Amino acid sequence: MKYKINDIGQIVCGGTPSTSVKEYWDNEIVWLTPKDLSINKSKYTTQSSVMISQKGYQNSSAKLVPINTVLMSSRAPIGYLTIAKTELCTNQGFKAIICNEKIINHEFLYYLLQTKVEDLKTISTGSTFLELSTNTFKNYKIEVPDLQEQQHIVNSINYEVKYAC
Repeated sequence: MKYKINDIGQIVCGGTPSTSVKEYWDNEIVWLTPKDLSINKSKYTTQSSVMISQKGYQNSSAKLVPINTVLMSSRAPIGYLTIAKTELCTNQGFKAIICNEKIINHEFLYYLLQTKVEDLKTISTGSTFLELSTNTFKNYKIEVPDLQEQQHIVNSINYEVKYAC
């Protein structure tokens, strides 16, 4: 069945506390940037190179997302993907998808989006660098099989990755 991204979960955009306020920055809350994913191209993420304080979180548009949120960089560059394995925030260079697990398995969405990166780049706009807008992403349609088939696909991919030479 075809779904818009907006219909399979909640889309959350990130934010950045003011860099001129020193007390907004310390070791309290994981705050992910695309640069973190350029360094650590892991399926799962639990940490970031820079963290924000509770005060920085409260004084920015950053939003905490739960474990198993699928995170995709949406600018500079488009298409870095990971799954949150701790509660965290991102900067504005991400679209975070909190999956409705009654419709879509978060690991399935992670693998599916990997196959859609080039297509998502073609529908992005920008003169200095490409950016995938929230509205465009929310309305992007994907084919989603039933949950049993999704789990079968995830298990097959995970098996292949585990036993790849």
